[in-house]
Amino acid sequence: MTSTVDVAALAGILDAARRERREVPPLTHAHPRLSVPDGYAVQAEGIRLREAQGERVVGLKMGFTSEAKRQQMNLGSPIFGVLTDRMRVQPGGVVSVGAGIHPRIEPEIAFRTSKELKGTVTRDEVLDACEAVFAAMEVLDSRFVGFKYFSLPDVVADNASSSLFVPGTLERGPRDLDLTKLQMRMEVNGKVEGEARSDAISGDPVVSIIQLCALLAERGQVLPAGSLVLSGAATAAYLMKPGDHVRLTVDGLGTVEVTAGE
Repeated sequence: MTSTVDVAALAGILDAARRERREVPPLTHAHPRLSVPDGYAVQAEGIRLREAQGERVVGLKMGFTSEAKRQQMNLGSPIFGVLTDRMRVQPGGVVSVGAGIHPRIEPEIAFRTSKELKGTVTRDEVLDACEAVFAAMEVLDSRFVGFKYFSLPDVVADNASSSLFVPGTLERGPRDLDLTKLQMRMEVNGKVEGEARSDAISGDPVVSIIQLCALLAERGQVLPAGSLVLSGAATAAYLMKPGDHVRLTVDGLGTVEVTAGE
């Protein structure tokens, strides 16, 4: 890392914003030379803070894997963030809108690994290393003002806007389905708010795992066995409001539901 930014100080700013449920300006406003590697250093320090608060890392998530999401956020490169146990919401559970800043929900295809993956991997190696695939929804909640006008280093530092995730209960073997052709439909209060085929995710959700392994390798990291991985959103995210009932249906993977509370 060539920057001279105070990684611990920036991580502290974002961690306090998350815990206190308040917006802060993008970090690049005060640190215009903040780089993507800087952002990952801030992200890692933020996860260390969360672990010190009793959280446990359970997996990773990919971001900006769909064209719809890249257009929505005006950002162009895939990135990753970290998931912890306290981010998990049980299917059919309640997401407290008031416990966040401006939570948005999006449809995903998720994987769980049974073997470690590292470096340059093939599609077959990913499929062999994953014991299950399932539908999921991710709740995003950027700590930046208005959830817009931030750069790639900003969003990386903010743990790729991670907040919560809702895993589905119907699991399939990753070779049991054509993962590029699963129709995905997210409804809010009975109205379709997002619909796409699973190949909207990186052209193939498995490619997201390949990209994740490459991103981790750049940082000397691996994807551990037992990791839950969100492969990225198939559609743009929906801004949640109290009372919203969100239902995701994915061909072959059933449904996942959650309700937005106050």
